[in-house]
Amino acid sequence: MTVEDLYPFLYGEHAQESDSESILAHVRRSTAEKAAEIVALRARLAEELGGALEAAAAAMAARFTAGGRLFTFGNGGSATDAADVAALFLQPPRGRALPALALTSPVAVLTALANDVGFEVVFARQLGALADPADIAFGVSTSGGSENVLRAFEEARRRQLLTVGLAGYDGGRMAESGMVDHLFVIPSPSVHRIQEAQTTAYHVLWSLVQSAVGG
Repeated sequence: MTVEDLYPFLYGEHAQESDSESILAHVRRSTAEKAAEIVALRARLAEELGGALEAAAAAMAARFTAGGRLFTFGNGGSATDAADVAALFLQPPRGRALPALALTSPVAVLTALANDVGFEVVFARQLGALADPADIAFGVSTSGGSENVLRAFEEARRRQLLTVGLAGYDGGRMAESGMVDHLFVIPSPSVHRIQEAQTTAYHVLWSLVQSAVGG
């Protein structure tokens, strides 16, 4: 997606317009269209994935009840989402705090592994050192093809962790791998709509887990 795709009213025939009110009208229309897209996408997810979200939340709640912990990971914007997921469970706005760690947070560990071993193992190596079979691995990838996220799921599967994933488009390699117990694919061609809907999905998961554990 290019800048022209995001802001078409600033390019092409619109670039010649000098009327600021006309430009603002295009901005308003573009904003309304984007808002309508995410509302429609969230409604679709509620209809198509509601039952799957409930099943994933029940499985996560069972792990937490058994003493399990949540490990989250992702790259770029997905790293921010992974950190948000961990913070949401560990320091919730309401309800019960549950043990969670974002594997994107320890900068010294990340840079050491990336420098000395390879960036593709920065999450898998941490799971190998920290995780137990009772734990949960929660990976986020807009494309579904991030190598280090897939390696982490491989390690999680070997260690018998519960695996939960968020992906976009058609799910990419994450969907093809069959390694994710509970995978939620956001079917949109827009990275922005995908990430917005992923945020909705993990907040719903958190709320459902809270209800299940009595938070």
